[in-house]
Amino acid sequence: MTHTEMSGLRKKLPILIIVAVAALGAITLRDYLSFDALRDNREALIAFRDANYLLAVLGFIAIYVVIVAFSLPGAAIATLTGGFLFATFPGFLYNIIGATIGATMIFSAARMGFGDKLAAKMESSDGMVKRIKDGIDENQWSVLFLIRLVPAVPFFVANLVPALVDVPLRRFVISTFFGIIPGSIVYTSVGAGLGEVFERGETPNLGIIFEPHILLPILGLCALALLPVALKALRGKEGI
Repeated sequence: MTHTEMSGLRKKLPILIIVAVAALGAITLRDYLSFDALRDNREALIAFRDANYLLAVLGFIAIYVVIVAFSLPGAAIATLTGGFLFATFPGFLYNIIGATIGATMIFSAARMGFGDKLAAKMESSDGMVKRIKDGIDENQWSVLFLIRLVPAVPFFVANLVPALVDVPLRRFVISTFFGIIPGSIVYTSVGAGLGEVFERGETPNLGIIFEPHILLPILGLCALALLPVALKALRGKEGI
């Protein structure tokens, strides 16, 4: 194996490890990162939090980072747990910190392994591929916030796509941190009410984000994120 091949393999190694751990975690951890596991261990978790608050916060954020960085199952349960253990505030802040750090790790690994080379190929290509790349480059902030705000966009997709089109790290981190705030507040608040849900023997309504009183304000934020794109397109037409 040549030096160039070895260098290329080293660059791909982090994302390959993430893919392998994600596949293994999807098979082995599903029963451990679940609503049932949270319900069954709630008293032990609360007792640990009360006795070791700072350690509980740091441990929770670290676990959240691992779940997101390796795209493990249970991100929604982790968000609920943040609300359950730490209330809506500061629980949603702990959720956002963990999610942003984890997202940044997988983004960096993907960009190191494939992003730079793919972005260069897209930049040097012609036709539709080049137009798509140019469109994203011209409206990066709007696109980044949009994919974070739209509930239908899977979180891991929103982590990988920016890496493949050479989005700067700073923009990715800022748009991730602020873009996930609305959804995080919603799910953290659901987690904050889990005590009553447990007492009733029910399961939380994770589809609450699609209810009109929640979804419409988020769609309003999506429209706001798209406003610069619309204004730029309108100015372009006026200049024709």
